[in-house]
Amino acid sequence: MVTVSCDVCKKKIDNPITDRTLFYYDKHLVCESCKDSFEFNIRTDVRAVNPFIMDRYRKLMRDSLDKAVQKGRA
Repeated sequence: MVTVSCDVCKKKIDNPITDRTLFYYDKHLVCESCKDSFEFNIRTDVRAVNPFIMDRYRKLMRDSLDKAVQKGRA
């Protein structure tokens, strides 16, 4: 049995399944609930710019992840 913890909320994840219950963003491991929270938070910023730019999305996600890891919450 493998157990890892989310870098943001520190929740333990037993038997993680990549891209289903555990997500890798740059150097961070993120649980599904934190990932959903990040995507919800940056949704308005991403939709405000037309056309969609993937590099901008990645930068927003990386910046919000770094802030959340420092604060300890999504």
